[in-house]
Amino acid sequence: MAADPSASPERWTDTSRSLHRSSSSAAREAREQARQQAKQAQAMAAQQQQAQLAYQAQQTLQAHQARGPRLPTRAPRPARPNRHRNYDDENSWACGNWFEFLLVVALAIILLVGALVLVLFWVLYYRQGFAWTENPTLEFNLHPVLMIAGFITFSGFSMLLYRIGRCCRRIYVKLFHTIFHALAVPCVVVGFIAVLDSHNLANPPIRNFYSLHSWMGFVTMGLFALQFVVGFFSFLILLCCENATAGFRASLVPIHATFGILTFMLAVATCLTGLTEKAFLTPGFKYVEWPEEAFIINALAMVLVGLAILLVYAVRRETFRVRVASIVSQRL
Repeated sequence: MAADPSASPERWTDTSRSLHRSSSSAAREAREQARQQAKQAQAMAAQQQQAQLAYQAQQTLQAHQARGPRLPTRAPRPARPNRHRNYDDENSWACGNWFEFLLVVALAIILLVGALVLVLFWVLYYRQGFAWTENPTLEFNLHPVLMIAGFITFSGFSMLLYRIGRCCRRIYVKLFHTIFHALAVPCVVVGFIAVLDSHNLANPPIRNFYSLHSWMGFVTMGLFALQFVVGFFSFLILLCCENATAGFRASLVPIHATFGILTFMLAVATCLTGLTEKAFLTPGFKYVEWPEEAFIINALAMVLVGLAILLVYAVRRETFRVRVASIVSQRL
C-alpha cells in the first residue's frame, strides 16, 4: 500500500505530542486520586486509634471505681523537728506589731529594775540599811529586798526572756530562763531566813506565820519550788534523750506556763500584803498622815501592779508567740 503523500513529518510530531500530554494528565489524576485515598485512610486510622484510647480510659476508670480508692501502703514519714529552732522568718510583723512589742518589753524592763531600785532606796534611806543577827530590826530589811529581787525581778526577767529572745536559738533561751530562776533561789532562801531570825531574836520575840502575808508567802514559795524542779528536770535531765521525751515535754508546756503566771501573780499579791502590813504595824510610822515614806511604799506597790499587768500581757499576747506550726518544738 502506498504511503499518503499528504502526511508530513510535522503532522506526526503534533500527534505524538498530544498523545504524550493526554497520558501525562491521566497519570497526574491517578496520583492525585491515590493521595486523596491515602489521606482518608490515615484519618480513619487516627479516628479508630482515638476511639480505642477513649474506650481503654473508660474501662480503666470503671475498674478503679469498682475497686474503690487505693489506700497508701505506708504512712508518710513525719518531718524531723528542728532541735535548735530559730525565730527568724517565723512571724512577719508590721511596724505596729514591732512598736507594740518593743513598748511592752521596754516598760516591763523599766518596771522590773525600778521595783528593785525603789525597795533598795526605801530600805537604805528610811529604814537605816541592813544588818545580820546582831540587829534583828535591820536584819528584817533583808526580807523585802531579797524577796522582791527573787520573786519579782529575777523571775520576771526569766518570764520575759521567752518573748524578747526572738533572735536566739531556743536552747539558749531555755538556758537563760533557768539561770534567772536559779538566781532567784538564794534570794528567796536568805530572805526567808532573815525574817525568821528577826522575829525569833526580837525582844520580845514576834510570833511567826500568823498573818495572811505569811500564809500567802508559804504558798508562793511552794509553787516556785515546784516550778523550778519541774523545769530543771525537763530541761536538763530529759534533754539527754530529747527525741524520746519530746511529746512528754511538749505536754508540760501549757501547765508550766500557766503555773508560772499564777506564781508570779501570787508573788505580787504577797508583796502587796507585806507592804501594807509593814506600813500599818511599824511602830511610830503614821501611814495615814501621808509622809514621804508612805509615798515610796505606794509607788513601789503601783510598780508591782504594773508589772503584773505587763508581764501577763507579754506572755499571753497571741501575736508575741511563735507560729502554731512550730508549737510542738516549743518545749521546756
